[in-house]
Amino acid sequence: MNLPNTINKMKHIILSTTFIAMLGVSHVQANVTSPVVTELNVSQDKVAVRPDDLPEAVKNTLSGEAYAGWQVTSAFLVTKEDNSQYFEINARKGEESTVINLDKYGKKVD
Repeated sequence: MNLPNTINKMKHIILSTTFIAMLGVSHVQANVTSPVVTELNVSQDKVAVRPDDLPEAVKNTLSGEAYAGWQVTSAFLVTKEDNSQYFEINARKGEESTVINLDKYGKKVD
């Protein structure tokens, strides 16, 4: 057996094995992204209220100068997650429409 030939064959086998191992490692490093799901859960109850059944303080605010000419088209009692409540009032003035949020005392709620 020729020693230099055997060494060359061993070098060739070692280099080939190393090359194949490197390919396998680089393939494993491929980026894998998973979709991100964001869930927004806002809990609030909304119950329809007849405009005539709104509290007097709310009716007084709606009949004041700030809302002159606006007609209530619908109203809702909204209960938020922290159990606070306000009235969501839909109103119309000609072709314009707006949503007015007032507490039971007739004060504007943001």
